[in-house]
Amino acid sequence: MPITVKLDDLLHDKRMTLTELSEEVGLTMANLSILKTGKAKAIRFSTLEAICAVLECQPGDLLGYKEGDDEQ
Repeated sequence: MPITVKLDDLLHDKRMTLTELSEEVGLTMANLSILKTGKAKAIRFSTLEAICAVLECQPGDLLGYKEGDDEQ
């Protein structure tokens, strides 16, 4: 998939675990793990907003686009 998720990098930069993010955002570990591994097919704006608020980042810091990476 050409959309990449850089959640792992942001968590590392903030010295935060996925468990801590889960508690702060109010999402399950399973859902955040799916997002973190790039297996998510969609993300709600409210989820994106909550993650960005906790990590003090912009949506572009969390998501990227890699042209020509069309795994299906």
